[in-house]
Amino acid sequence: MMEGCNIKAQKWGAKVGRKSERLCMTVFQTIAILLSFAALGSYINIRFLRLPTSVGMMLFAFLTSLAAMGLERVGLINIDSASDFVEHIDFSGILLHGMLSFLLFAGALHVDLHELRKYRNVVAFLATIGVVISCFVTGSLIWLAARAFGFPLPYLYALLFGALISPTDPVAVLGMLKNSSVSKSLRLKISAESLLNDGVGVVAFLALLSLLQHPPLHMAVGQITFLLLWEGVGSLLLGLTLGWLAYALLHGIDDYKSEVLITLALAAGGYCFAEAVNVSAPITMVVAGLVIGTHGRQFVMSEKTRRHLDMFWDLLDDILNAVLFVLMGLEIMVIPITGPLFAISLIAIIATLVGRYVSVLIPVGLLSTHLRFEKGAVAIMTWGGLRGGISIAMALSLPPSDYKYLILGMTYLTVVFSVLFQGTTFNAMIKRVTKKG
Repeated sequence: MMEGCNIKAQKWGAKVGRKSERLCMTVFQTIAILLSFAALGSYINIRFLRLPTSVGMMLFAFLTSLAAMGLERVGLINIDSASDFVEHIDFSGILLHGMLSFLLFAGALHVDLHELRKYRNVVAFLATIGVVISCFVTGSLIWLAARAFGFPLPYLYALLFGALISPTDPVAVLGMLKNSSVSKSLRLKISAESLLNDGVGVVAFLALLSLLQHPPLHMAVGQITFLLLWEGVGSLLLGLTLGWLAYALLHGIDDYKSEVLITLALAAGGYCFAEAVNVSAPITMVVAGLVIGTHGRQFVMSEKTRRHLDMFWDLLDDILNAVLFVLMGLEIMVIPITGPLFAISLIAIIATLVGRYVSVLIPVGLLSTHLRFEKGAVAIMTWGGLRGGISIAMALSLPPSDYKYLILGMTYLTVVFSVLFQGTTFNAMIKRVTKKG
């Protein structure tokens, strides 16, 4: 079974190589096509589907891709040009080294740091230890399932899948929460955790990848510890420093155009600088966004500036969200899915949900004596922990190996289930668990 999947992956790799040689498209042309497709999807979603933006845009692109692939299979159309276009896009690079800086900063701007302090313990636990718990539970379950299905997946690769799929995606989660009926306190916990745990997930992913590339015999425990501390603590300090530097600049002027430009420079330049010094750029952006969103908004911005700042970042957030989820839906055209892979991906979906449930249950159980949790909080936080583009981007960034195809396929189908099924049933699930008992 594994040999069949490897042959499929090799054919896919050869096909990708031929496509990259044929296709030559400018950056502007790529952006123009994506924006046009996103605009069409947005219209169809608002006019007919009426789903949350993230869900509606991904569903539109996913169904369009499946329909095109079906028509090609029966010989009615040829989609080589379309699949060439999708393959030409560096999804991992665009998201992890570009869009994510603006999306995380925009999300953090709307989190009130003063209110977050009430729930700092549970958020910190979920975003750190919770990710580690989920990684090991999910990775162990998928390792056992892979062996049962005839996939000799090494345990470290199974943990790698657990690391990239464990953090909830802030883009998907925040988009879903905008239209949900969840309580304000639980909304804050879920959104704050989603903003922070993806950075922790990326750090865990990079640490495991380092172990694979440099076995324990060649990589001391001290090196791994230093890597984790530098990525984690370093990003917190850098985020605070950049946030307060931007705060000082904002304090000296009262011109909304310049102030918006400063925040834009903070998001773009700060992310690039964090990557240059090898700290967690996602965590850096979240911390900087919290500083500007709380202290900057309260103490140095006029009402006019606050209004324009919110309008600018809301609009940028919505546009980038639309493009991102369109891209995620289109990826089905270039990710080869076989029958055996589909079967093990169903197990991966269950393993991911179990890992998420355990990682939420433990901190809620430990902290429930000191902090009040809403009825059905564990179920709501488990089902509301959507996965998204960050997981796909990390899977795509894996170096070539016999297991990359398997991990990529499982990741993509888990994300599709998470966004399209969990995202559309979230409100119904809230009503069901809160009415029980």
